[in-house]
Amino acid sequence: MAARIEEFGLWINGRWESPEGAKRFTTINPATREPLASFVSAAPKDVERAITAAHRAFPAWRDTPAPKRGEILLRAARRLAERKEEVGRWVTREMGKVIAEGKGDVQEAIDFIEYMAGEGRRLFGETVPSELKSKFCLTVRQPKGAVACITPWNFPTAIPNWKIAAALITGNTVVFKPASNTARCAVEVVRIYEEAGLPPGVLNLVTGPGGVVGNALIDDPRIRTVSFTGGVETGREVYLRGARSLKMVHLELGGKNPVILLDDANIPLAVDGVLFGAFGTSGQRCTATSRLIVQSKIYDQVLTELDRRLDHFPVGDPLDPATAMGPVASADQERKILEYIEIGKAEARLRRGGRKLTGGLYDRGFFIEPTVFETAHGTRISKEEIFGPVLSVIKVDSYEEAIRVANDVDYGLSSALYTRDVNKAFRAIQDLEAGITYINAPTIGAEVQLPFGGIKQTGNGGREAGSAAVEEFTEIKTVFVDFSERLQKAQIDVE
Repeated sequence: MAARIEEFGLWINGRWESPEGAKRFTTINPATREPLASFVSAAPKDVERAITAAHRAFPAWRDTPAPKRGEILLRAARRLAERKEEVGRWVTREMGKVIAEGKGDVQEAIDFIEYMAGEGRRLFGETVPSELKSKFCLTVRQPKGAVACITPWNFPTAIPNWKIAAALITGNTVVFKPASNTARCAVEVVRIYEEAGLPPGVLNLVTGPGGVVGNALIDDPRIRTVSFTGGVETGREVYLRGARSLKMVHLELGGKNPVILLDDANIPLAVDGVLFGAFGTSGQRCTATSRLIVQSKIYDQVLTELDRRLDHFPVGDPLDPATAMGPVASADQERKILEYIEIGKAEARLRRGGRKLTGGLYDRGFFIEPTVFETAHGTRISKEEIFGPVLSVIKVDSYEEAIRVANDVDYGLSSALYTRDVNKAFRAIQDLEAGITYINAPTIGAEVQLPFGGIKQTGNGGREAGSAAVEEFTEIKTVFVDFSERLQKAQIDVE
């Protein structure tokens, strides 16, 4: 007899509820296909109630002094730190990333909530001089109202908190729609705020398919901002749907991120970075290293070192600390990645990997070999986002060719250059078309105190994290204070 799994409802207005007769769905462990928990598949009427709760809670939360809001966030961060091991295991069990990365996902959430708690004593505006006498000019930041946070499965605690903590500290209320296959992690996100004393209605959780829950959120005129992280095609639909009601839509989408190795690179260091960037989280990061662009002088040496290291690169149980790479997140992900591998076999040279792993544990989960192709620039695998453990290696003759190849894709999120030449390093900072550039480090590893985002089809220009995070969830109000006790006319009364 199968063990009974936990059942969760929706979190609306400070309480858990399971609507009578609601459809349900189950999340599974991608390493074992073990059912983990059951969740409500929300209907539009459920989403409407969540938005109503957020809308009604907004005035009181907006009027709570920002430092007091920060105190609640700080308590949430401390509570999450106390439960880091437990929540990290949920990340690994539900998403599949290895346990060190599962706990790292949680640590990133802790770091960012703490950072945003501090913004409660900043939220800077500007003061500027007036062109008129006895007149004071300034700007202040004000919250937008009820906002929607729609998040992906690959960072199921970090990315929700990037959005939720920034929205809360700036005085907004939130309706949170997580990816369905990491809904159990979303429950943990909500619980830390509940335990920290967040007032009812300020944060609400609705689970279910994007076509129902996401669309209901985007279409409701009371939702003033939509923050979405996910794929390009879905992001485009979210953007167009939000545009109908002229609401602000912030998009964080895909990447096709290059690492460039110049012929003076520290090769062992670079291979360390490439392995982590390409196969960390099984390549399922928007910042994952999917292209390795190598100068011809060191090309063979780099591939030999990469082969040597991959010969001892354990793929298996993500809860085992010795495992370097776990499964991909779902059957759909596995199918999509394997389809791209077949495309690669037809257009490029498969150097290693390229198959679904079978036997023992592998038969129970969604495991794919770390895969390396040698390819010319311009193939589909060298230009399209695969979002899996697949690395395309491209040979170039010069720095200039490397930059041209790196930039010749539709995305512009992360990039990296390995070199000992400081001049070329600074040239690359200027030349690479990306929102993030690393020098002598992999394309993954963003820190919460710096803005995160990209250009081209990676998004629509906004940034998350860092001090820029508050911009997504605030309106700037310009204020003029005239204490001259007479009518003054700007541009007219100037002598």
